[in-house]
Amino acid sequence: MSKTPNIVLIMADQLAPQFTGAYGHPLVQTPHMDALAAAGTRFDAAYCNSPLCAPSRASFMTGQLPSRIAAYDNAADFRSGIPTFAHYLRQAGYCTCLSGKMHFVGPDQLHGFEERLTTDIYPSDHAWTPDWEAPGKRLAKWYHNMDAVRQAGQAATTFQIEYDEETAFFARRRIFEYAMQQTAPFAMVVSLIHPHDPYVARPEWWDLYSHDEIDLPDADAPPDPLSARVMRGIEADITDLSQDQIRNARHAYYANVSYFDSKVGNIVQALKESGQYDNTVVIVTSDHGDMLGDRGLWYKMTFFERSARVPLVVAGPGVAQSVVEAPVSLVDLLPTMLDIAAGGCAGAPAGGTPLDGRSLWPLAQGEAEGDREVIGEYLGEMADHPVLMIRRGDFKYVHCDGDPPQLYNLARDPGERHNLAVDPDHAELVAAFASDVAARWDSAALRADVIASQTGRRAVHAAMEQGAWTSWDYNPPRDATAEFVRNTVSWDDVLHRMQYPPPQSAG
Repeated sequence: MSKTPNIVLIMADQLAPQFTGAYGHPLVQTPHMDALAAAGTRFDAAYCNSPLCAPSRASFMTGQLPSRIAAYDNAADFRSGIPTFAHYLRQAGYCTCLSGKMHFVGPDQLHGFEERLTTDIYPSDHAWTPDWEAPGKRLAKWYHNMDAVRQAGQAATTFQIEYDEETAFFARRRIFEYAMQQTAPFAMVVSLIHPHDPYVARPEWWDLYSHDEIDLPDADAPPDPLSARVMRGIEADITDLSQDQIRNARHAYYANVSYFDSKVGNIVQALKESGQYDNTVVIVTSDHGDMLGDRGLWYKMTFFERSARVPLVVAGPGVAQSVVEAPVSLVDLLPTMLDIAAGGCAGAPAGGTPLDGRSLWPLAQGEAEGDREVIGEYLGEMADHPVLMIRRGDFKYVHCDGDPPQLYNLARDPGERHNLAVDPDHAELVAAFASDVAARWDSAALRADVIASQTGRRAVHAAMEQGAWTSWDYNPPRDATAEFVRNTVSWDDVLHRMQYPPPQSAG
């Protein structure tokens, strides 16, 4: 690459790759993701490191596992002293920008980004703190239940549509401003809320699909304790759903996947029209997936494939046209972006914190995959002990104190219906994974840390609700006096400054 490339990362929320055309779904239409995958590298075994929004995103931002940074759940502090890829890219000379959701919890709502174009869609305080010492208590004010499935359908607008329209609008505008101001290199994250529930779509996206063709999930599966806890937490165990309700929810989800894909197209189009596409690495991913009725489960919060897998497509200068089957994860993106910025192998950041990820840049350039593994941790609601996952080769192993272990051969059993941990023929492999878990984690100490964090956060939140409220929610600065045509500048100056490409004389 002749000059330092820009980086644009487009993130969905709760997008399982299995429900995209780019990953082979026969119905779901994702032409813009398809085009990027055809032009670049598609990672076919990419995972989040925690199947829950805030911990997954904090882990992705820092290149570190949730337990290392205490990003346990959707109300855990994301400490401002932890470097993120935005900090490292700023050190490398990048202009850094965030448009959309990142679910930062705490008073630091930038975490290395020089500017943030929108507010967040979720609260930034400790209100959503779970209580592992009362695992049977349901925080009904904010826990998921099955209303999102029962009430699925169409609407002219929703709070999520309004948020994503704003997110994409401001991102597109800033891309053109980068071109007008010759700002380079820049790194932008465009983070959308779709196709996250509620499963409600605008009619034009709903009408892309014939309702009768919407496939239904396979709800039958051998029971396991964690799934039972999640089902109780989301009230799936006491909710009878009709096939029409399930089909409505999946129909709306498919529609919203296509809506998200249209925003990918909007961003790519802006890069092309502004003359910046050929020198921009575009990355498309998600924070986690959605069970969407498989095994009778909905939303996320487990390490089954539809919950823990994410799409990961990389396209741009220097990227090979390929498919990578090796397991990778979101913590790998920080070192990947550092390699992109360095034009090759950057290694560990100078003066930074230890990283849990490995750069994907060699794989994206077509080099051999080698041996890789993925580590996952779930430390949020519906659990009361750490849930720990190792994906290595064809096998996925899941451990939780007090629960029977789970082992699946994903090559032979992609639906994860056969728990090989009870198979005597796999006893040696199960023992090896169990030994790895014991060596990597002190589960009892980690549980104690999670409970201590929850206790402290509940006390802080209770105090903040008394007296004058000081919100941590981000309020984007905006100076309307410097926008469009004002008396401080000439009309002609605005014409030339705010048009791309610049106006040319007729002669």
